[in-house]
Amino acid sequence: MRSNRGNAPIEELSDQLSVHMPGWKRALDVTCSVAALPVLALFALLTAIVMKFTSAGPVFFRQERVGFRGRRFQCYKFRTMHVGADSSVHRVHCDHLITSNAPMVKMDVRGDSRLIPGGRLIRASGLDELPQIINVLRGEMSLVGPRPCVPYEYEKYSARQRTRFNAVPGLTGLWQVSGKNRTTFDEMIRLDIQYAEHTALLLDLQIMLKTFPALLVQFLDARNKSKPAIQPVRPVAAET
Repeated sequence: MRSNRGNAPIEELSDQLSVHMPGWKRALDVTCSVAALPVLALFALLTAIVMKFTSAGPVFFRQERVGFRGRRFQCYKFRTMHVGADSSVHRVHCDHLITSNAPMVKMDVRGDSRLIPGGRLIRASGLDELPQIINVLRGEMSLVGPRPCVPYEYEKYSARQRTRFNAVPGLTGLWQVSGKNRTTFDEMIRLDIQYAEHTALLLDLQIMLKTFPALLVQFLDARNKSKPAIQPVRPVAAET
């Protein structure tokens, strides 16, 4: 028997739409996410107030992402870009990172005119990802796992690279606490596959503990790079 959605058998659709994770992992996700809901609500309120004065538009942003075994879902974030921002520049940037294997430096570092005031530091601190707690509670994501990618990035992955999606995507992960922006695309893939093949409670706890120091380093880097370079002072000729 075949489903009405495309030509995929019902069994394949069922396998694709179900997310399997160890009981301990789901329990950890739900417990920590529920505890973080008051923080999410407070930050949503503060973000809404800031956006009212700096950028017209919604507080939340939804984007289709690819997660567990290629499953697509709507990923939530706090909006850090102007409404209607051009996404094609990000596609070009992703293509460059994949083909050149250069360090995974975000466009934010070079200056991205699409960002709202303060958006760069919000992204560097990881606070824009807080709404993904909703995705965690819905079982589409976990606290720890590879980051979900956008569909056009997924289409460029090889069969081996796609094995990183054998783990449920997460808010943080082994790659994020192992250098992140200083690593290359190949190194990200290697670390994500390593995590997918060795998921364990102790590893998740270690990654969670390392996340805050990693975010602090990332935030300080972004803040330092956002400061204008100090121009050398030229000597002034004495008046005669």
